[in-house]
Amino acid sequence: MLLQHALFVKNRGIMHEGPRLTLSSCISYRQILIIALFYSFKEPPLLLGVLQPNMKLRQAERLFENQLIGPESIANIGDVMFTGTADGRIVKLENGEVETIARFGSGPCKTRDDEPACGRPLGIRAGPNGTLFVADAYKGLFEVNPWKREVKLLLSSETPIEGRKMSFVNDLTVTQDGRKIYFTDSSSKWQRRDYLLLVMEGTDDGRLLEYDTKTQEVKVLLDQLRFPNGVQLSPAEDFVLVAETTMARIRRFYVSGLMKGGADLFVENLPGFPDNIRPSSSGGYWVGMGTIRSNPGFSMLDFLSERPYIKRMIFKLFSQETVMKFVPRYSLVLELSDSGAFRRSLHDPDGQVASYISEVHEHDGHLYLGSFRAPFLCRLNLQSV
Repeated sequence: MLLQHALFVKNRGIMHEGPRLTLSSCISYRQILIIALFYSFKEPPLLLGVLQPNMKLRQAERLFENQLIGPESIANIGDVMFTGTADGRIVKLENGEVETIARFGSGPCKTRDDEPACGRPLGIRAGPNGTLFVADAYKGLFEVNPWKREVKLLLSSETPIEGRKMSFVNDLTVTQDGRKIYFTDSSSKWQRRDYLLLVMEGTDDGRLLEYDTKTQEVKVLLDQLRFPNGVQLSPAEDFVLVAETTMARIRRFYVSGLMKGGADLFVENLPGFPDNIRPSSSGGYWVGMGTIRSNPGFSMLDFLSERPYIKRMIFKLFSQETVMKFVPRYSLVLELSDSGAFRRSLHDPDGQVASYISEVHEHDGHLYLGSFRAPFLCRLNLQSV
């Protein structure tokens, strides 16, 4: 009845007038949202076997707490670590110190509305010549010399690619010779600051692209992707993996060999929503997930992904921050084999220590856990798990 009442109100046009309601001012709509969560478009895998819940992520230690916010992605040049932060900086992490080495934008950089001017560095990779390649959600692709503090714009997000703008440049992976960059544009409609709207709407306007650093040519490799996110080249550089976040799956696109130009599914029906993909020392891949698809239980994102009318209703009533409160704060790290099989999983069921995981970067026997919004970086000793 609550859901029917909500649809009746929507059809009468009531929710199109005035500001969004708060939870305290309209408890019945809170109940509507909770009822809606009990449905899922596809049953997630049971958390059994290698997916069995555990507390292994709670053994991680927090680094640089309250010294940086949203260290989304991580790269190493030797033993020196680099990351990008929510206030638009590229920083060097060395000897317990945080040092700014580059900025792509300018401004106060304090709120989500400042992001387009400030920039938001997301994917970051070490290149072959001691430089960093960075994907900025608003500005495009950059090469940064961290030692000379030099910044070179490779591809502006203002450049239309096959007639469409890039609104949400996300992650990138680079060939060993630094010639090719494979990167994702998560949407031509939504910007990073509205990522939750992109998640909820489930639009299929994302792309996997290739940039040639020598010819400066850009190619679209895959189109009509739903929130393409993390990307990773295979060790042999014959295929690229790309996470489709809202589909809870990872696709594979072949860039060389007999299968060149072809695509298939590497793994589907993941137990959570995948963000970045990074190599593991075992020859497989680490996948970071900021929340899971509960089974047994319900998943709000599963349910809403195929019900746009309810999504529109919810976002007329509630802000993005309010909706985020309904998303379980459950952190999950998954290691996949080189064939996409589940190898092992590391959990923090309430996100008490490691929260909002975006990336798993393995270096020198440790996992460094990036986060798209936490004010710290986490480090986990692999020998302890």
